[in-house]
Amino acid sequence: MSAFDDLYAANATFAKEFGTSELTGRAARGLAVVTCMDSRIDPLGLLGLKPGDAKILRNAGARVTDDVLRTLVLAVYLLGVERVLVMAHTDCGMSKVTDEDVHDLTEAHGVDTRMLDFHTVPDQAAAMRHDLTRIRSTPFLPPGMPVAGALYDVHTGLLSPYPD
Repeated sequence: MSAFDDLYAANATFAKEFGTSELTGRAARGLAVVTCMDSRIDPLGLLGLKPGDAKILRNAGARVTDDVLRTLVLAVYLLGVERVLVMAHTDCGMSKVTDEDVHDLTEAHGVDTRMLDFHTVPDQAAAMRHDLTRIRSTPFLPPGMPVAGALYDVHTGLLSPYPD
């Protein structure tokens, strides 16, 4: 028995009714969404989208890291993205710890993570301002490309725009 047998079985069921083979990989709605990896977030559902509409970039805390910028460059120039939504959420685990907390936790398990930056979020509003500025000011993306921030409430399902 594999620890993944349940997933392979579920995929076999999914594949029997698979119906999106006509999609090209381009973002049909010209949208990229940067959001958190939190499993309570269904980015397509909460934004009224369907598979193929948007590029979804997920990481801990919905942070605009170097890898997110790299992926946005590819999404814009190769995959039809014309606008970016950075979507943080309430009750985010990354807002409840510091990098130092994570280093201490992993060290207790015999793992040294001091070379990693976990991009924890002690102040979500400040992190959002920083990340929006990072996208808007990068020389690698088109100037003036629409970029917005929003906060998803995991308890109500409502999305609130961050003020610009």
